[in-house]
Amino acid sequence: MKLAGCSAVVTGGASGLGEATARALAAEGVKVAIFDMNEEKGAKVAADIGGVFCHVNVTSEESVDAGFAKARAAIGQERILINCAGTGNAIKTASRAKETGQIKHFPLDLFNMIVQINLVGTFRCIAKSAAGMLTLEPMEDGERGAIVNTASVAAEDGQMGQAAYSASKGGVVGMTLPIARDLMGEGIRVNTILPGIFNTPLLAAAPDNVKAALSASVPFPKRLGAPAEYASLALEMCRNSYFNGEDVRLDGAIRMSPR
Repeated sequence: MKLAGCSAVVTGGASGLGEATARALAAEGVKVAIFDMNEEKGAKVAADIGGVFCHVNVTSEESVDAGFAKARAAIGQERILINCAGTGNAIKTASRAKETGQIKHFPLDLFNMIVQINLVGTFRCIAKSAAGMLTLEPMEDGERGAIVNTASVAAEDGQMGQAAYSASKGGVVGMTLPIARDLMGEGIRVNTILPGIFNTPLLAAAPDNVKAALSASVPFPKRLGAPAEYASLALEMCRNSYFNGEDVRLDGAIRMSPR
């Protein structure tokens, strides 16, 4: 797929992996709409890259519909969708308090929240974006669009406390091939990236010794991943027309320990 001149939507585009990808797309001549909850940061990134910001909550049907309507009115029907919106938590399935012996379990509303954002929110954006892509004329190579999702290495080797996060990201991995098959007759490709430990705003606030320990746990290179490295793979998944139905780890060969 030739990127220049295309339109793209990047969810979670106000910071981290999404911001890096939005900037990389814009540098290739792509018109970019950023979906995010953080209006201040999202509007700044959009202004920097000559794009459009849309305040979107991916768990809300109405919010997502409004976001796509605003984006398409400003930059046209997107041929590219990058799903980076997501979050996580760390709660054991069941545990006993050391001090009191009190037993508690993972609150189901918090489990459901993670699944709704990471898995259902991703699918909601895929389905609505793909429906829009179906209205486009195919490009020279028969393509109508490309979709890239963000899972996590936790989809395959989740740590203690990551039951909800791993389940949500495992769901993203699990639906990649079926969606690619659903859309194969329409020239829309679907791929997923499984990032390892990346230097995103989530980790920026961590103490230096924690970041050093995380860096040392990566086989090679012994550092945190750079958001630009995620963006590079996301763009290649869009460019390379033979890239379809794949789930690719981007992790420096790390395999997460139980804790």
